[in-house]
Amino acid sequence: MKRFIAGEDRQQITLFPDCLDDYITTDNPVRLVEAFVDELDLGALGFSGAVPEATGRPAYHPATLLKIYVYGYLNRVPSSRRLERESQRNIELIWLTGRLMPDFKTLADFRKDNGPAIQAACAQFVVLCRRLNLFSKAVVAVDGSKFKAVNNRDKNFTAAKVEARLAQVEASIGRYLAALDRADREPSDIAEARTLRLNEKIAGLREQMQVLQAMGRQIEAAPDG
Repeated sequence: MKRFIAGEDRQQITLFPDCLDDYITTDNPVRLVEAFVDELDLGALGFSGAVPEATGRPAYHPATLLKIYVYGYLNRVPSSRRLERESQRNIELIWLTGRLMPDFKTLADFRKDNGPAIQAACAQFVVLCRRLNLFSKAVVAVDGSKFKAVNNRDKNFTAAKVEARLAQVEASIGRYLAALDRADREPSDIAEARTLRLNEKIAGLREQMQVLQAMGRQIEAAPDG
């Protein structure tokens, strides 16, 4: 095959990167998923298994399984079986889970037992990413529903606006969860993250989550709620 671009010899011994983190660039959007889930209070969201049992076989931490589902939602991976396969071959998921590869039954059971909590977590992630202008194409759904990615009025929050926005996002995520066990082969747009200055975006995401958590505590403490 002379005068063509040649691939590497499959029998050639090579030295892989020293650590798993070397496989994922510093501007890869998957780092946002990691930062987001690590900041969540899984117990408060209602995830089962956030506190490990004292006896019995160790289980996967719900944060690990949630990261897989958030990644799958953003990248249109529509079934637990496909998520299982992707965790075995997709370098981004391998990085995200630390080479953990839960089987599809574990993933399906986690979704069945934590559906509302997964939906709430994904909704938070989408809303926060919009506030940080991380979506350039705002198609985050399995049924073609479209949402604005940039809107200056997003900075003007009211209870009604927040409720309406969350209702839109949660409806989309609910349809995704309902479709997880069906293969979806139709081409579609996926959410794209602006990778420029991603470290700053990750820091902003963490800060926004801390602000929202503080606001939630203030609302709970207020006499009128």
